[in-house]
Amino acid sequence: MACSLKSVFCVPEGVLGPCSSKTDKAKSKGCSVLSNAFMGESVALDEKVLGYCSSKASSNVPVHAQATICVSKALKWWKKNLKPNMIEIHSAQELVHSLLNAGDSLVVVDFYSPGCGGCKALDSKICQIAEMHPNATFLRVNYDELKNMCHGLRIHVLPFFRFYRGAEGRVCSFSCTNATIKKFKDAMAKHSNERCSFGPAKGLEESELKILASMGEISVNSSLMVYPKQEKLENLVNDFSTVWNTMSNSRGLMHDAMF
Repeated sequence: MACSLKSVFCVPEGVLGPCSSKTDKAKSKGCSVLSNAFMGESVALDEKVLGYCSSKASSNVPVHAQATICVSKALKWWKKNLKPNMIEIHSAQELVHSLLNAGDSLVVVDFYSPGCGGCKALDSKICQIAEMHPNATFLRVNYDELKNMCHGLRIHVLPFFRFYRGAEGRVCSFSCTNATIKKFKDAMAKHSNERCSFGPAKGLEESELKILASMGEISVNSSLMVYPKQEKLENLVNDFSTVWNTMSNSRGLMHDAMF
C-alpha cells in the first residue's frame, strides 16, 4: 500500500514563515521556534502579530491546521495481471458448471493462495502463458476462500494445476514452481491443440462430485444431473446397438431360411 501524506496549515498570511536554521535570528525577530520540523524546515511564530508579547504568555499557540491524506491501494498480486480468459471461481458449484460448459476447450484450474510465496512468484508467468493461449480457459481457485472444496478435491500442495479437456475430463494434474515451469509449458503444448472429442465435457470425476455433495459444497442432485447429455448419448448408443443386433439377427435368419 502506498501512502502519501500532505499537511496544509491554514493561518493568516505572514503569521507563519520559515525561520533560519539559527534559532538566535528567529528569537531576535520575536519569533518562537517550533521544536518539530515542517516540510524539512522549522516554523516560526510571530508573537507580536499573534498578541503574545508577554514573557509569561502561554507557550501553546493556537494554530488551525488541515491534513489531507491521499491513500492509493495497489492491486493485489493475484488480480494485477489477469487476462480476459482468466476467471476467478467463487464456489464449488461455479467450478462444476464452468468445466461442464467448456466444451472441447482446454481448461486449466489454478489453485493458489494469497499467502503462498511460490504462487506469487509464478503468477506473472502463468498470466503470460494465458495471454499466449486465448482459446484456453484458466479458472483460478483461491485456496483460502474455498478450503472445504479444495480438501474435497484432495488439493494439499500449492501452487497446483489441473488440466481438463472435453469428454476426456482431467488429462493431467501437477504442482510446479518457477524452477519447474517447463512442466506447465509442456502440458500446455500437449493439450492445447484443437481437437474434437466425442461427447460433452466431463468435468470433475463422479467420485469428486459425490464428495462435494456430501460436504454440502454442491447440490445433492448435482452429481445426478451433471452428465445428462452423456447419459442420453450412452442411451442412444445402446439403442443403436440394439437395433443393429436385431437387424443382424434378422439377416442371419433370412440367410438360414434361404439356404
